[in-house]
Amino acid sequence: MIYLDNSSTTKPYEQVLASFMQVNERYFGNPSSLHQLGSTASTLLEKARQQAASILGVRTEEIIFTSGGTESNNLAIKGIVKANRHKGNHLITTQIEHPSVRNVFEELKEDGFTVTYLPVNKKGIISIEDLGDALTNKTILVSIMHVNNETGSIQPIQEAGALIKKQSRAFFHVDAIQSFGKVPLEIYNHQIDLLSISAHKFHGLKGSGLLFNKRLNPLTAQNTGGNQESGLRSGTENVAGAVSMAKAMRMVTDNKEGLAAMEIYREQLLQFFSSEPYVRVISPKIGAPHILNVAVPKLKGEVIVHALEEKGIYVSTTSACSSKSGKMSRTIQSMGFTQAEIIGTIRISMSHDTSQKEVDQLQKVWSEIIPPLMKGI
Repeated sequence: MIYLDNSSTTKPYEQVLASFMQVNERYFGNPSSLHQLGSTASTLLEKARQQAASILGVRTEEIIFTSGGTESNNLAIKGIVKANRHKGNHLITTQIEHPSVRNVFEELKEDGFTVTYLPVNKKGIISIEDLGDALTNKTILVSIMHVNNETGSIQPIQEAGALIKKQSRAFFHVDAIQSFGKVPLEIYNHQIDLLSISAHKFHGLKGSGLLFNKRLNPLTAQNTGGNQESGLRSGTENVAGAVSMAKAMRMVTDNKEGLAAMEIYREQLLQFFSSEPYVRVISPKIGAPHILNVAVPKLKGEVIVHALEEKGIYVSTTSACSSKSGKMSRTIQSMGFTQAEIIGTIRISMSHDTSQKEVDQLQKVWSEIIPPLMKGI
């Protein structure tokens, strides 16, 4: 099997699984309990928090553990907006956000907020000028995805952060779920107030994530109960999930060779698809090292996905969260591509463990299956 759907989810590292099992088997106490087992669990949780903060280059108390990217995005956006609605009613995001962000903004519109959706160019990148024009004294939040999960386009986060802080009082949220471990960010230097990541995107386990909340910005909790996680995320903490996520964060950030290899493989595939007949490259030439989106306009993306699957190669069409809906990709549509191109897209997404042999095999199989498929049209 050749697995190239890593933007949907990654295979957990064995060491990550081992740490998860060990904590659940030996240190299963509730961190809020007063006895030794609870105290040990609490200590492990705080060590995981310290490790995650160290890797991100932030303060320990600014880390809130969550159940994953969707919860982190919801808590960041709804939490900031509801805690600061007395300051204004204007929000800014982009046309190409993940559903866990876009749908939240749609919900907030129904609650009386005004939302500006920044357009993107053919490369899937916003204009800093458009952002500047959109900011007002009523803007309380700007939310911009760092790396797009479908195309790998990288947004100018540093420039955006500087402009937001220069021109407004708005908070700046960054969805870094696709970028962590692949495209670096300097959270403080880039003026980021809130940042979301999810463990299963970098060889951790599903059900674990975190939200960075700068200097404990005022947030309205989205679930109430026992006041865990600084009162912002009630519920008995997933200690094993936090510990194993911190392990995955360390392993991915230490794996410089894997990252360098992905960059080489993406360039190889970019050259290959650029010279292939029938193919239109959707992803920008310069993008995240692990994602490449291409289209065969006269075919449906799912036809290509299943043809590759028969050869033991796993890729996807659009975001895994929306691929089964049958709807056209909002992201690629926003980039100005035709309907035929949008319908014919597939996404190839690599990981730190992708090998040269796998990339070569993808090219070989592609050259074998696409011409016969095109002849049948």
